[in-house]
Amino acid sequence: MKRSAPVNRRTVLKAGGALLLSVMAPHSAQAMQILAVRVWPAADYTRVTLENDAELKATHFLVKDPHRLVVDIEGLTLNATLKELVAKIQTNDPYIKQVRVGQNRPNVVRLVFDLKAEVNPQVFSLKPVANYKHRLVFDLYPAVEIDPIAALIEKGEWAKDTTTADKVADKVADKIAEKVAELSIDKKDEKKVEKKTDNKADAKTENSSDKTNAKLASKPDEAKPVLKLDDKVTAKTDVAGKEIPIEKSTGKVATHTEESKEKSDAVVRMITIALDPGHGGEDPGASGRRGSREKDVVLAIAKRLKKKLDELPNMRVMLTRDGDFFVPLQTRVAKARGVQADLFVSIHADAFVNANARGSSVFVLSERGASSTAARWLADKENDADLIGGVNINTQDKHLAGVLLDLSTTAQINDSLKLGKVVLKEIGGINRLHKGSVEQAGFAVLKAPDIPSILIETAFISNPEEEAKLTDEAYQEELADAIVRGIKKYLAKNPPLARNKMA
Repeated sequence: MKRSAPVNRRTVLKAGGALLLSVMAPHSAQAMQILAVRVWPAADYTRVTLENDAELKATHFLVKDPHRLVVDIEGLTLNATLKELVAKIQTNDPYIKQVRVGQNRPNVVRLVFDLKAEVNPQVFSLKPVANYKHRLVFDLYPAVEIDPIAALIEKGEWAKDTTTADKVADKVADKIAEKVAELSIDKKDEKKVEKKTDNKADAKTENSSDKTNAKLASKPDEAKPVLKLDDKVTAKTDVAGKEIPIEKSTGKVATHTEESKEKSDAVVRMITIALDPGHGGEDPGASGRRGSREKDVVLAIAKRLKKKLDELPNMRVMLTRDGDFFVPLQTRVAKARGVQADLFVSIHADAFVNANARGSSVFVLSERGASSTAARWLADKENDADLIGGVNINTQDKHLAGVLLDLSTTAQINDSLKLGKVVLKEIGGINRLHKGSVEQAGFAVLKAPDIPSILIETAFISNPEEEAKLTDEAYQEELADAIVRGIKKYLAKNPPLARNKMA
């Protein structure tokens, strides 16, 4: 009988290693499968998110004629979840026409985005946070940056009388120039005209001047400048109540009188308000027991508030987001400053660990620490929105963020406190207040140095009773009305006419 060869240690180790690899191989393959795909189209930019158990490595490049974005993702095998991306592209997406998904080569999946316009893509990865695992993000921004004021004009937000003092002056000058041209007699013809004819012309000129003044003065409700034609060629506004000299040679309103200019500004001063619905897109915010999401509730309230403010004279409103997409905290502040907002109102509906917590609150910025432990906790939680929503840290201007904090002046905080007090008082008329005074904390969205800014916690969405209120249309209307009353009362006592804005 033949004796079997002894089993040495190396043979055992080889067998064990092979067994270990066979056990781990399916597990590794499973980890590199896409778990979810999401698309967030918006006018600002379109975001595409791929969520995975492990970090994904991707490379990308742009192709022209027609415009396309090509993305190669390593370590992936095409699965049903990834194929769902094709159906998630909406026809009204501003930047993506369609997407094609395929297995480009072993363990490499290729995505080809057919674009509607040239884009500036940002591709980056996010570490696991909150309920999310690893995320690979594609942000498709327009190649030409959108001007915030131009965007307002395109949306019709400035369809009201937004005439500035300079434009009023130009209109007045044009009117004057027209009348002077009509009433002037060419010097060459003047030599050929008899004295009698000259008298008739003068009489005609005088009558025309009287008719012109009578016609323009017959519409005082339009607050248009009343023109007065005489030897000095002057124009006078019925609101300013003071004549503004006009230069005959150019037909332009003289601007050397500062007092006249300030009064002219007062005639046409428009007030711009930035409304900031919190969270959005990848960041749902807090959630209620019934499934209500903070990002949806506050957007609905902000839209109602915008509609009411838009109906007021000399008022225009900009939303930092008008749909379900994420806006970084620093970008929200930049948007408000971009349209030279006079007020900034951020709207939230937070949750607390205790479901019994209830009531509305108003917060303003603090440079010296939070006014309470709860305020500090809330500010830290809100400031984490960038982590959850997903910010490309390579594009964040950390220096600017620090400058905004350093430049936050006592005057800005004092103005914010005044605004916060009147708004809080009005909200207290329709809902219980969590605290009877305005609180302070280091909220990132309140750091615009030149804009009075408040953050309103409309109610606790974690409280079942308040969640029901927040999703009720009638209550949303009452809440919007209360905020409007507070803003109007603040502006009545603190008109932003003379406030200097930073460039």
